[in-house]
Amino acid sequence: MAELRMVVWPSRQQLFSESVAVILMVSLSAAAIAAVDRFYSWGAGLVFR
Repeated sequence: MAELRMVVWPSRQQLFSESVAVILMVSLSAAAIAAVDRFYSWGAGLVFR
């Protein structure tokens, strides 16, 4: 319990801004992976048609 009292919790503004940053990066990563997947699917369709 003593360790829990030493924790420095983030402010509401810091929590919000960092949450937005994480959601944005996850969304961008998912979009990039989806784009690469579509490209490889298109290429495989041309090769194995």
